[in-house]
Amino acid sequence: MIAFERVSKRYASGRAAVEDISFRVAAGEFVLLSGHSGAGKSTLLNLLAVIERPSLGAIRVNGEDITQLARRALPYYRRTLGLILQDQKLLFDRSVFDNVVLPLAIAGHARADAGRRARAALERVGLAARAEDFPVTLSGGEQQRVAIARAIVAKPLLLLADEPTAALDPAYAREIADLLVSFNRAGVTVMVTSHDTPLFGAHATRRLVLDHGRLIA
Repeated sequence: MIAFERVSKRYASGRAAVEDISFRVAAGEFVLLSGHSGAGKSTLLNLLAVIERPSLGAIRVNGEDITQLARRALPYYRRTLGLILQDQKLLFDRSVFDNVVLPLAIAGHARADAGRRARAALERVGLAARAEDFPVTLSGGEQQRVAIARAIVAKPLLLLADEPTAALDPAYAREIADLLVSFNRAGVTVMVTSHDTPLFGAHATRRLVLDHGRLIA
């Protein structure tokens, strides 16, 4: 499903975020990206989401080199992804329901269908009863679950999660990890960056270890 082929990302300063990275991921895998802070984990996810583009190499998703995608094609490609970022980017002036339904509204789904899918996503993450509340009234773990509901509402083929449990206490972190594992068991390919290797390690079919931008294991 995913192939990185000698991918490097260098910035104008000359610093290499990732250097000569190659790996393959099959559909349905659960991949844990681990390594020290600044190792390049977030950069790999940004490259997959085409938030950044590589300086060298090719990244293929389902056979297509996404490094060559035209700007106008990016929204259509990203509709196949679920993104859970360290900055959740929730809209605090809208209800939980409105936050979750937004990707479907932007994609042009019929209102009734979008509403049904948003409610189903909230049910899946255990927040159906909080649909009309605003994010500011939720705990950190609940806000993260809203972000997950928004990421999975469009039924993505690939779910990318960047340190999804970093700011949570152990109980909430376990809940979030269990949610991601449940999506993987339903057939979604999952890639997670985390410093908490024990939390995800037992479920990962693959662990990729980065060190100063290089894949070392």
